Amino acid sequence: MAQPAPTDTKLDEKVDYFNLPCPIPFEELHREAMMSLKPDLFEGMRFDFTKMLNQKFSLNHSVLMGPTEIPSQSTETIKIPTANYEFGATFIDHPRLLLWGRILTDGRLNARVKCDVSENLTFKANAQLTNEPHMSHGMVNFDYKGKDYRTQFQLGNGALLGASYIQSVTRNLSLGGEVFWAGQHRKSGVGYAARYNTDKWIYTSHGSNISCATCNPSGGIRNGFSHTQVASTGMVLASYVQKVSEKVSLASELMCNYLSRDVTASFGYDYILRQCRLRGKIDSNGCCAAFLEERLNMGLNFILSAELDHKKKDYKFGFGLTVGE
Repeated sequence: MAQPAPTDTKLDEKVDYFNLPCPIPFEELHREAMMSLKPDLFEGMRFDFTKMLNQKFSLNHSVLMGPTEIPSQSTETIKIPTANYEFGATFIDHPRLLLWGRILTDGRLNARVKCDVSENLTFKANAQLTNEPHMSHGMVNFDYKGKDYRTQFQLGNGALLGASYIQSVTRNLSLGGEVFWAGQHRKSGVGYAARYNTDKWIYTSHGSNISCATCNPSGGIRNGFSHTQVASTGMVLASYVQKVSEKVSLASELMCNYLSRDVTASFGYDYILRQCRLRGKIDSNGCCAAFLEERLNMGLNFILSAELDHKKKDYKFGFGLTVGE
């Protein structure tokens, strides 16, 4: 008697909408792609030294010597030699409190605070102070983490207000949106995002529509409709990350302005070896970059950075050492 043909008796797993995972924050939707496509590139020589005073407090010393690009009307890149020393301190009371500060010899000061007020509410503050007028910035964030959603409220200088919300729709799919208003520059914007992730790959899409009132040459916004010009610009950003293995990841990104028709495509990789980590990218503008971190010994890392922009004929190379964990 002939045996019956085998049938697949596996039923599709139903979605439990009352037990969905909490999504990642809206501002970190592209974090996996950024690890490959946005490495910490630099030019010149860099030396970082971190000294742990105790389990919670550490001091950081950093020296960077290399050229700095200055704005120019010509197409050629103009660079001047510079050198900066940076002193920093970090206090971490894991997992509730983080205090981080850096000050440079040119007068720039960066500070960051992160405090978990409760299990669901987190307070964040960022500040950047400079000697240049109108170039200092500050922002305060309130993040609320729900069971299957996250929401954030932002308040910054220049009458900046922003809010974002992201919700898990299924175990793999999350949808979100954001809105902001910059009162000083009369700009407002709305953004939408979708993220789908599995154990092997991640896809993220992000689009925004920004409307703004243009400024006059003196830098102020004129009163009255006869002195303003309303414009609308839109940006669409899509990224895809494929986890080939636990040590190898491939990433791609497509950035498109659907009004100006500007499109940039990027491809990157992240390769973790036993003693080093190699990251790199290449984009459609003819720019390719690579970043290598090699562990020479416990607490001692050697860094190599390279970026080649064939279109602008701009080539950047850097090397450095990192001492301390």
